[in-house]
Amino acid sequence: MCVSLILFVAGFTMGGLNYLITVLQARTRGMTLMRMPLTVWGIFTATVLAMLAFPALLVGALMMTLDNVLGTSFFMPTILKAGEVLEYGGGSPILFQHLFWFFGHPEVYIVALPAFGIVSDLISVHSRKNIFGYRMMVWAIVIIGALSFFVWAHHMYVSGMNPWFGFFFATTTLIIAIPTAMKVYNWILTLWRGNIRLNVVMLWCLGFIVTFVNGGITGIFLGNVTVDVPLSDTYFVIAHFHMVMGIAPLMVIMGAVYHWFPLVAGRFLDETLGKWHFWLTFLGAYSIYFPMHYLGFIGVPRRYFEMYDSPYVTSAVGMNEFISMAAFIVGAAQFILIYNIIKTLKIGKPAGHNPWQANSLEWLTPTVPPEHGNWGEKLPVVHRWPYDFSVPGAKEDFITQTTPPSEVAETEVEKT
Repeated sequence: MCVSLILFVAGFTMGGLNYLITVLQARTRGMTLMRMPLTVWGIFTATVLAMLAFPALLVGALMMTLDNVLGTSFFMPTILKAGEVLEYGGGSPILFQHLFWFFGHPEVYIVALPAFGIVSDLISVHSRKNIFGYRMMVWAIVIIGALSFFVWAHHMYVSGMNPWFGFFFATTTLIIAIPTAMKVYNWILTLWRGNIRLNVVMLWCLGFIVTFVNGGITGIFLGNVTVDVPLSDTYFVIAHFHMVMGIAPLMVIMGAVYHWFPLVAGRFLDETLGKWHFWLTFLGAYSIYFPMHYLGFIGVPRRYFEMYDSPYVTSAVGMNEFISMAAFIVGAAQFILIYNIIKTLKIGKPAGHNPWQANSLEWLTPTVPPEHGNWGEKLPVVHRWPYDFSVPGAKEDFITQTTPPSEVAETEVEKT
């Protein structure tokens, strides 16, 4: 386990350094930081978070291994041997919680930030509109990443910490909601009066926004100490966590699959099958986790092998049975995507070059699907950001990152 963690952290570190070197080299070809797609910003920030957060998990795992193997007492306050209490001890189980959650909450954003970036790009392309407040979106990603290291103990309100610590972490939890809410507003304002293509990709994006907002609202409940204490270790926590950390990023991943599959395979995934896949997954996920909020409110605890009806917890059995059936349906719905991919690879509709009329570099390679090396010997020159949609005077409703200003100016002269 420790060796795997070391390799994992090393891989993230080398990947992050390699990316920084690539960006610095690309600056000479016009790719500045403020011309990068938000997908890349999300992945880049998540990589930095991983380099800073995973060492805490690694240290915790090493200390726990030493406690188990060598009999140290990092986390064990009292050590028994042959029924006798040893003289040394003094470890703290709470220390393991601090180390784990110092990693655990940035880990939420290691998953979420790439999803934030991806959904921003998908919404912009499929609404034919430039992303609203690009610089604000970039700084929101960076600020969320920084603040994620100051909220970890909101997972530990019931651990017996000093109430002043609870006040501090409740405050930072509410503060981190501000840049997160800014991103939601920017997504909605990007959609506002856009030329929206209501295809499968856009359905997954809209499903993500609705799910993420619902999960975020329940997070405000759990971020408050007095509300979190009775809800802690109930199904309400499971519902919140899975809506934010599981279903919402999953919807972005699905949207990304339908969006970038034509680039990977050169063919479109079937839209009808895609819509069946979306609606079964979306409605099924809500059938699973909405009832869990109710179960949490009535006090049903999590991590129990079996629940039963009682005068204190009514209707828990029937609700759990309904949730189980919904979960099986959602699981079975994922085979629609697998069938869709297999079918598309054999008889799918050819996508051609840049079928979504996107601006970013991955769609502008000489061949589709891209060959090894993507661009060959000569890399493209970047002249602009990747969100030039519906520019007045342009020949088409999009201008690629590799289009020089002179070509756009020529088009404007021709039209006048």
